Amino acid sequence: MSFKAYFGGPDLPRRCLRDLLAERVAAVPAGGEIDWVTYYFRDRPLAQELLDARRRGVRVRITLDASPRTDHANNQVLAMLSGPEGLGPDLRTLHHRPLPGIRWKPHLHEKLYCFSHPTPAALVGSFNPSGDEPEEEPDIIEQILDQDRGHNFLVAINDPYLVDGLVRHARHIQQCSHGFLERFDPALNSPLCSKETTIHFWPRFQPNPFSSLLQRFGSQTRVRVAASHIKGPGVTRDFAGLAQRGASVEILAESTHRRVPLKIESSLLGAGVKLRRFVHPEGLPMHNKFVLIENETECWTLFGSCNWTSRSRWLNHEIGAITSNHGLFETFSQRWKTLVTECNVND
Repeated sequence: MSFKAYFGGPDLPRRCLRDLLAERVAAVPAGGEIDWVTYYFRDRPLAQELLDARRRGVRVRITLDASPRTDHANNQVLAMLSGPEGLGPDLRTLHHRPLPGIRWKPHLHEKLYCFSHPTPAALVGSFNPSGDEPEEEPDIIEQILDQDRGHNFLVAINDPYLVDGLVRHARHIQQCSHGFLERFDPALNSPLCSKETTIHFWPRFQPNPFSSLLQRFGSQTRVRVAASHIKGPGVTRDFAGLAQRGASVEILAESTHRRVPLKIESSLLGAGVKLRRFVHPEGLPMHNKFVLIENETECWTLFGSCNWTSRSRWLNHEIGAITSNHGLFETFSQRWKTLVTECNVND
């Protein structure tokens, strides 16, 4: 089986995705390898499990964003991983300077977790281990929200060719120079293509592959979007254009206006998009980032770390997959139904 999807959310055990990563770490024996690239990492017990793996002879390479939106969020884990008993040169914090003439700073926003054992696998999705136990900085959770209880996912990819390419990508991210020219670097952004799946990387010079795919569709097409962030005129055109060409477009969006501004909501509704906000009574986030496309003969699933925002589209390091795998489509379609049911209960 090429894929297996795992979900987190209020309907599932707390920290289940975090525990999935911990189980994967524990399963790698001496002589094995672990390669992670992620945005937030605040989970100190999980960081300790990685250090324990290194002590038993596992090669552990970690690359983190040095300055995420909440600047100090990763500091405690970084102190552990960079200490005397830490990862040494196998830990990299990636600093990005603002690009000339652009007010936004690029981020390392990928969520990629690669394991050599028991069989090689790479997990890609929306979840980064941003909670802690015990939680000593609740102010951070107020800003980034409780991702251990909110809606997230990871997809385990087992196709040997794709896994090998993702591992090489993670190591190149850790080792190479970064800056404006990285969007022209084939080693960083050339796609990985298998029979039914293509994995794309950002930043890129080429057109956005998700947008290019959506432009192919119109009438007789149903498009369902679970999006934690929607910002920017290009994104609005993607979804509005679909609706105006006759596609049925449904969006479940995060509740916060910072992530999905009212102006964007109004524009999409005006174009005929059926947009609904996911509102949880405890303020838990809907952090999913997937799209389901289907017509009478075909279906596609788009998933990864990339938000529907100008920053993700043009600046960030992101991963996004496009697959026609029918089993994965059905799995995400069932999860969509869970989200809709939860919305109906919370209305």
